[in-house]
Amino acid sequence: MDMQPTVHSGRSAIAGDEIECARAREYALLAVLLAKAPDAGLLRQLALLEADESLLGFAHRQLAVAAANARPEKVEREFFDLFVGVGRGVLLPYGSYYLAGALHDRPLARLRADLSRLGIAPVRVCGEPEDHAAILCEIMASLIDGRFDTPASADREIFGSHVAPWLGRFFADLEQAPAAQFYRCVGLVGRCFVSIEGQAFKFAA
Repeated sequence: MDMQPTVHSGRSAIAGDEIECARAREYALLAVLLAKAPDAGLLRQLALLEADESLLGFAHRQLAVAAANARPEKVEREFFDLFVGVGRGVLLPYGSYYLAGALHDRPLARLRADLSRLGIAPVRVCGEPEDHAAILCEIMASLIDGRFDTPASADREIFGSHVAPWLGRFFADLEQAPAAQFYRCVGLVGRCFVSIEGQAFKFAA
């Protein structure tokens, strides 16, 4: 299955459910921004992000301002420094690294086992393993909007086992990284959203 991250239009198998559509779009947006640096067109779209008075709305407003003031070539260099680097980037956006201190470790194996049990074929985007933050966000978006034929509880399961234990910490690190300018706002959006997701699942239990 093609898992190349794309910004969702909101038209999906659950188009009538605004909350679920919003969740899927948020995960998809994070997936796009963590997979590669945004180009000029995406930056223009991000500059038009609507915001409300919630914490996530504030984060969206900060991201919109950052996008409006960003130069594509500078953001591309920032992405390289943060996530690629010469040898390695400032941050390693992998579940295995955050949970086990090493790449391709047991957390990745557990994620692959859970995806296999749910009938989700091996996922690769840009050669990265499935516990890369971008791929994990895209998997969550796909679970929510019905692109995978999985039980309704699959997003809760993957979130609880493979997102909640580390992704919020990664976004907090991204928010605080000295090399981050535009991506500091991406970290803020991600941290707020993961926190909201965790609280929602807790209250729905």
